[in-house]
Parts: sequence; structure tokens; C-alpha cells
Amino acid sequence: MPALNRVQIIGRLGKDTEQRKTAKGTPYTVFSVAVDHRWKGKDGETHKETDWFNIEAWGKLGETCHKYLGKGRLVFVEGRLRTAQYEQEGVTRYFTKVVANKMQMLDWKEKEPEPAVMQEEEVEATEEK
Repeated sequence: MPALNRVQIIGRLGKDTEQRKTAKGTPYTVFSVAVDHRWKGKDGETHKETDWFNIEAWGKLGETCHKYLGKGRLVFVEGRLRTAQYEQEGVTRYFTKVVANKMQMLDWKEKEPEPAVMQEEEVEATEEK
């Protein structure tokens, strides 16, 4: 049976990236992206809602994200959804994150090269569970 787990988002980073390491020492980068949704209500007023997505990037893609991305940057991220769980005070909690396999910077500063598309070919191989 075919399966598909793919997500694409365009938004701005809520804070600078953070580089972390697994228990075995494998580095990866995490950051959050805010995506705004605007609409006009029946009353004619404009409403805004913001969704936040937690992103995890591994390998060379993670290194690139950590090097070039920072708070406020506009970015396109493509990847897959992954749900994880942890226990806090005896209660099991679940959270969903995006494991990135492609990233494109959509804004850039004058001194930087033009935005490049970064893809991670073997995200699965470098990701530890």
C-alpha cells in the first residue's frame, strides 16, 4: 500500500537556530518557523492566526541551516512529519515536528550569495531515533 508523509511550509524563523547532539554525539539543528494565516471575517475586519512548526535538520542540511538561518529569516522547508513522545510528571505528552530534507532561503542580504536550495539525500541514514 502506498504511503505519503510530506509537508511544505514557508514562514519566518521565530528565533536563531540551535545546534544539538544526540546521546551518541551526532549533531543536528533545530529551529521554529511561524506561518501566518490572514483572512477577512464577515464583519470585514482582517484576522490573523499564526501556526508554529518545530523543524529538525540533520547532516549537511543541518549544518547549512545553522550557519545561514537566523531569527526573522524567510525560509521554505520541505520534509516529513514525525510524532515523538516524552513523559513529564507521570503524564505522556506527544509533539509533532518536521524533519527537513530540503530548505531554501527566500530572502538574503546583499553580501550573501543568492538563495540556494539545500537537500539532504540521506536524512534517514544520519538521523538517530
